[in-house]
Amino acid sequence: MSLLRPSITQDIDQRLEGQGVYLRHPVMADYKAWSDLRSQSREFLKPWEPIWPKDDLTKAGFRRRLRRYARDRRDGKSHSFLLFKSETDDLLGGLTLSNIRRGVSQSVTLGYWMGVSFAGRGFMSKAVELIQPFCFEALGLHRIEAACLPHNAPSLRLLEKAGFVREGYARNYLLINGYWQDHLLLACLAEDHAAGKNPAPMTIGGNLKEFL
Repeated sequence: MSLLRPSITQDIDQRLEGQGVYLRHPVMADYKAWSDLRSQSREFLKPWEPIWPKDDLTKAGFRRRLRRYARDRRDGKSHSFLLFKSETDDLLGGLTLSNIRRGVSQSVTLGYWMGVSFAGRGFMSKAVELIQPFCFEALGLHRIEAACLPHNAPSLRLLEKAGFVREGYARNYLLINGYWQDHLLLACLAEDHAAGKNPAPMTIGGNLKEFL
């Protein structure tokens, strides 16, 4: 396998779908649903996220966010998705693949958030199952990393169910809710995924040859 970044068209409409949910890149038309869900979920998300900027839920802030997402996709640095329920198109949460490293690393960092009214219902577990073959097969990566606060038991269960293995403990690793906090470090390797249970059936919108 080449250790250079593969030729990937980053701006095609990527849609990953399976098990009653789908992931796609956000667009400006998502602003109201996104801002409503984030606003409703603010207290629920506060212990697990960095402090939000003052203009985080504004339309201008969302537009800047989309520009940054598009730039990072073009540069091969990250992919940011929103998570929807297939049957109703309800927005459920979001998932991000950030800090894509090529060369001898071929790795990425996984992050995610859920709306308060949809948490604990298995939707994010399905999303993580969808994103794994996208990382390993479409993007050609070898390693997905995730960091979890030690007391976030639901997130830890989700990751371990998806085949992530605890690898270490990082002191004051991330600035969460205004405080430097310790995190458990986990990872799932391509060979771990291949040796595990069959991944969820996945369809990808757009021409798959465009980004393989």
